[in-house]
Amino acid sequence: MPAFRPRHLCSVAAALVLTVSVPATAATAAQDSSAALREVMFVGNNWDGTADVIKSTGDFAKVGRINVIPDKDKRMAEINADPIRWIAFMTIRNSVGEGHDQFVDDMYSTPDGKSVVVSRPSFADVVSIDLATGNINWRFPVSGYRSDHMAVSPDGKRVAVSASTGNTVHVLDIVTGKQLGSFATGDKPHENIFTKDGKYIWNMAIGDVNTATDAPWLDWTKGNRRITVVDATTYQQVKVIDMRERLDAIGLKDYSDAVRPAVFSPDESKLYFQVSFFNGFFEYDIATDKITRTKTLPKNPATSDDRTTFVNDSRHHGISMSPDGSKLCVAGTMDDYATVVDRATLQEGPLVTASKPYWATVSGDGKSCVVSESGTDQVTAIDFATGRKTVSVPVGDHPQRVRLGHVAANWSGPAS
Repeated sequence: MPAFRPRHLCSVAAALVLTVSVPATAATAAQDSSAALREVMFVGNNWDGTADVIKSTGDFAKVGRINVIPDKDKRMAEINADPIRWIAFMTIRNSVGEGHDQFVDDMYSTPDGKSVVVSRPSFADVVSIDLATGNINWRFPVSGYRSDHMAVSPDGKRVAVSASTGNTVHVLDIVTGKQLGSFATGDKPHENIFTKDGKYIWNMAIGDVNTATDAPWLDWTKGNRRITVVDATTYQQVKVIDMRERLDAIGLKDYSDAVRPAVFSPDESKLYFQVSFFNGFFEYDIATDKITRTKTLPKNPATSDDRTTFVNDSRHHGISMSPDGSKLCVAGTMDDYATVVDRATLQEGPLVTASKPYWATVSGDGKSCVVSESGTDQVTAIDFATGRKTVSVPVGDHPQRVRLGHVAANWSGPAS
């Protein structure tokens, strides 16, 4: 066997260095990639077709803005060429849109922070928009004539969107827009929630919220309102929960069973939810299948009790929970306030004046509740600990959904 010469040793050493350094470089690149992302909040401005991107904590200052309808001319040409679609478009404008087009309902960023996925009710679709260029990556038309609330899976790879006139939820690959599955719901599917283990999707169908048949005795005209729980892998129905039976069981037969925004407790043993027309919320125990507590929140004396004056049947619309599960935050939409509620006692804190707050979420650091004030085009942060307002920042026309997400660390808006 020939002896190793020094130059062979050098070659072996170099090979070993390369062998060791390649994985280290890959690991460093992965760390750099992760470090290059910045946590932000996306605020969907429904009526002007934009999404403002703001800081997720602190002063919540504006970072940039996205046009979510760069293809507006093309979409409108298609709608104007189709009489049925035109009627649907105008119906949305003159009913749920309160005289305005609905261009952004919900949005989530992709895990890599390169794109944002947006549901656009008036265009009955979901689109992915490249955050660097502002261009559309893909478009998915939903069944029926209107898209609505979405939810993203815990791993960030799937997005579920309600097709509100198609009584269907579509589940899409968030990167490609390919449909992975779908499932049937009650009438007018609305809120979607993935369980934290990603195994189930809960969908809340709210029925017809644009009719004037709002009196309790006409509640039956609102349609089939129910919670549909499905397996998030097979998209097969696991169970259906009709809150009508649970409300009747505690003597609340005149209360609507249309479940609106909802939030799980951290251990997912309880569901806290709002219903149409009600200034308050309920606590539902999942194991016993019973409503265990009812919280009625104050009415604003200036707010009419005429149900037909409530926007889309929602007196209160928006509820979130602090990460430790100790506090709830409620958007009192028609009563023009938001408040933090102690979860143990259900005692509300200060009523923070807010103009038609339409959503409530949690800041990136978990210290604040963030509500969208659709009446004054701003978002407001409320400290969970004190229940007091800390800051308000201006955004676009009629902000609704607010979602945490990520962008590139140096991002300030699309180049175009």
